[in-house]
Amino acid sequence: MLTETAIKSATCPPEKAFKRFADSGGLYLEVRKNGGKYWFWKYRVYGADKVTEKRLSMGVHPKVSKEQAREKRDDAKKLLDQGQDPSHVKKMQKRDRHRAIGQTFKEVALEWHKIKKPSWSDSHGLKMLRQLERDLFPWIGDRPMREIAGSEILFALRKVEDRGAIETADRGLMLCSQIWEYVALDGIPDATRGIKSKLKPYRGKNLPAILDPKRFADLLRAIDGYKGTPIVRSALKLSPILFQRPFNLRTMQWSHLNLDEGIWTIPSMEMKREKHEKENGEDHLVPLPTQAIEILNEVKRYTGNCKYVFRGERSVNSPMSDGTINKAIRSLGFGDEQVAHGFRASGRTILDEVLNKDWRHLEAQLAHTVKDSNGTSYNRTQFIKQRMELMQDWANYLDSIKTNIEIEKS
Repeated sequence: MLTETAIKSATCPPEKAFKRFADSGGLYLEVRKNGGKYWFWKYRVYGADKVTEKRLSMGVHPKVSKEQAREKRDDAKKLLDQGQDPSHVKKMQKRDRHRAIGQTFKEVALEWHKIKKPSWSDSHGLKMLRQLERDLFPWIGDRPMREIAGSEILFALRKVEDRGAIETADRGLMLCSQIWEYVALDGIPDATRGIKSKLKPYRGKNLPAILDPKRFADLLRAIDGYKGTPIVRSALKLSPILFQRPFNLRTMQWSHLNLDEGIWTIPSMEMKREKHEKENGEDHLVPLPTQAIEILNEVKRYTGNCKYVFRGERSVNSPMSDGTINKAIRSLGFGDEQVAHGFRASGRTILDEVLNKDWRHLEAQLAHTVKDSNGTSYNRTQFIKQRMELMQDWANYLDSIKTNIEIEKS
C-alpha cells in the first residue's frame, strides 16, 4: 500500500508519458509527465465468452486522498460483486445528475435530433435542425429544461407567427412536444401542454384538385391546346394520365423508361419515403398506357439525347424546374382549381367514384403502402398486371371525356 511519503515523492520519468504506482486491490496512482497525479481502479468484467479489463477514475490527488480513493474503490467493488459495471453506473449517475441540475433545451434537442436523424431523409433532418436553430434556440436554447415555462415556448412561437408563418409555428410546437416527450421518463413535466389553444389555428391546406369529371374534361381540353414549348406541353399532358408526384415526373430519366414493355421505374431513393426505406425499399413501377408512350416518343425528338426526359430550359443537364407545370396550368386559367400535385387526388377520386376501381390498386399506383387484412404490407409489384389494366382504362376514359363520349363504369 502506498504511504503519504511515497505518494508525494512519486514522479514520472522524463522519457515516459506516465508511470503507475500500485496501492492495493487494483487501486493505483498514475503520475503524468506534467506532474498530475490521478487515482484509478483496475477491474475485470466477465462476459459470456470474454473477459474485459477496465479502469475507473477515482479522482485527482491531493483533492482525493488515498483513504478516499480506497473507499471509492470499495464502493465500486460492491457494485461489481452485484453484477453491475461500475463504469456504466458512474456514467448513468453523471448523466442523471447533469439533467437534474439543468440540461438545457438546446442540449436535449440536439440529442433528440441525433437519435431521430437516421430515420429521416437528409433534407428533412436539416429542415428540423434549421427550425430549432432559427425559431427556438435563440429564445429557450440556453434555459434548463426543468425551468422552462409554457409561456416561454409560447413567446418563441408567437415570434414565428408575427412573421406570418402560421404553419411553421404549428410545426415548432410539434417539435417541442416531441422533445419534451423524449425526457418524460426523467421526470421533467411537459411544458407544451395548453399551448396549441393559444396559437393561431393552422389548418392544413388541401391542394387544389378538380374532382368533377366534366370540369376535369375542360382542363384536359385546355391542356391539349397549350401553346408552350413541346417539352412543357408533353409534361403537362402526362401529368393527369400518370398522376405521380410532380418531383418524380419532372426528374424522369430516359434510363428509367422501358417503352417497349410500357414501364417507368422510379428508383426507391427518389421516392417520398423514410430514409431507411429509401435505401432498402423496392423501386416504384408505373405502368405506361399507350397514350403516355405516344407522348414520350414525341418528346424524345427533343430530349432523347439528354439525361432527363423533361430537361430544364437553361441547362440540358438539369430537370425541369419545380414550378413549370403549375405555371402552365395557371396560364390556362385553372390556377385556382388545379395544381400539379392535385392530379393525384383527381385521379384517385375519379377512378374510385366513377370507374369503381379497386382501392388497393389505386393506392399501389400512388405508391402508398397497402396492407392486407392481417396488417401485412403487400409487395409493391404484386398488383402490376391489374395496374396496367387500370392505367389503360384511365387513359381511355380521359380521351372519352375530352370528346364528351360516355363510357360504362368498369
